[in-house]
Order: sequence, then structure tokens, then C-alpha cells
Amino acid sequence: MTSTVQNFGTGICVDVHTHLTDAKFNASTLGDVIAKAKEKGVKAALVVSESIADFEPVLRLQRLYPEFVLPCLGVHPIQKTGSVDEKGIDLLRSVCWRDYEGVEALIESSSGTIGGIGEIGLDFSPRFCKTSEEKESQRLIFFRQVKLAQSFDLAVNVHSRSAGNHAIKMLKEMDARKVLLHAFDGRASVAMEGASRGFYFSITASICRDLQIQKMVKLLPLSQLMVETDSPAIAPVKGELNEPVNVLISCEYIAKLKSVDVEHVKQITTENAVRVFPRLNHLINN
Repeated sequence: MTSTVQNFGTGICVDVHTHLTDAKFNASTLGDVIAKAKEKGVKAALVVSESIADFEPVLRLQRLYPEFVLPCLGVHPIQKTGSVDEKGIDLLRSVCWRDYEGVEALIESSSGTIGGIGEIGLDFSPRFCKTSEEKESQRLIFFRQVKLAQSFDLAVNVHSRSAGNHAIKMLKEMDARKVLLHAFDGRASVAMEGASRGFYFSITASICRDLQIQKMVKLLPLSQLMVETDSPAIAPVKGELNEPVNVLISCEYIAKLKSVDVEHVKQITTENAVRVFPRLNHLINN
């Protein structure tokens, strides 16, 4: 699928990576969260899944808010074990093949309406991924999902914590063309390597307190940037609930670091988002 990228003018933003089906957003308040974002110019949000169990809730959210939500379906490299710790926090593990059963058929059945494949990728954090076998399973499941995206001409919305270099290397070897690396935590030099291949990077509001992200944003061209929240996680103030409206904070900090007008940042990041996720066009122009 191709899309003519238009000039969206000023005042419009897109949150290219959120988890609005997370339990922290309840049905009684989510409408207000979305209304606040739209009032401030956030016209759309890409809502990603993490497991096959998330697929239907994400698609249901699109049906409830068709003017705002564009889904991405995929399997995250880290999965819940089904147990919790003494504080009630989910225990996590590396993805395995049983997590991938039935995924491709469900994505194929929704391929005409979703925005991309995600959240997919690699996560080699030692506390979750402890063996070479677990790393290999992650790589193979990531590979399958990138190939699936290529078969439908869809973008990939990529997680790469503690594995940025590995993820970019795989994407380059696969000749992936529509790539968004979300909340990238790797070295700025590695990000530059990805940008040189046309990959995009989405910036969260944690840029206001993260010197590594600030360094990366200074180096990366605006032509390869988008904005996201990863809400409800990665709030600008630790411990608070993050919301799509906070992409405005990302835009403000990018503008400061690059010494450009914030409205220019909004315009370019929105154009970038539509270039990679062309089905955003009908939401933005709604």
C-alpha cells in the first residue's frame, strides 16, 4: 500500500505507540483520556498488542473509537507467566512458540484494517532472557512477524530493549522497509545506523529526563522521528499514568533540542507517521 503524504499544517500530532487496552485505563475514564488528547490536537493513536489475548480487545477498541484508534497486532518478546509477585505485579518470561500459535491466521484475517504488526521485536534483558535458546526463539518469532508484515505491505512497530543492535541488524538483513523502533534505548550510533537505512524512531515524553534519548534526538534527523507515549508506561513524571496527550511534551523537547518551532515538529512527525502507517490518513482527515 502506498500513500501520498500531504502537508498537515500545524497543531496535529499522532501517538504512534500506546497500550490503551491496559487495565490501568478503565472503560469509564478512557473516553475522557481520548477526548483530552483530541482536544489538544492528538488526532490518532496506534494501539499495539503484546499477546494473542490482546488482539480482540485492541480490535474492539478500534470499533469503539474508529475515529482515533488504529490497531497494530503482534506478539511481544516478553510475555506474562500468569503469576504475580507479592505486590501483585505480573511475573514475566521470554516468548516461546506456544505464544505464537494461531497468531498468523488472526493477523491475516485483520490485515485489511490494522495499521501494522506490533508490538514485536527482541528483548535481551538478562532478568527475562537468560539462555541462548530463549534468544533464538525471540529471533525466530520476530523473523516470522517481520515476514508477515512484508507479505501484507504493513509496517512493524518494534520493541528492542537491550537488543537494539541485534534488532536493527535483523531488520537490515531482511530488507525491511517500513520500520518504527519505539522507545529505542540503544546507543545513538546504532540508531544512526538504523536511520541511514530509512528506519524511524519514536520518542516518548521521558525525553524530558533521559540524557541518552536527548543525545540521540540531537543526532537523528527530524525526517526519521515520530512521537509516542507507550502509555500508560513511561510517563514524563515517574509513577504517574501516561496518556496520549503527552506526545505534546515529546514535540516540545524535540523542538528545543533541534532549535525549531514546535509546530514544525508536529507537522514533520505526523507526515512521517502517515508515510509508514498510511491508514492513519483517514483518521487524521476525519
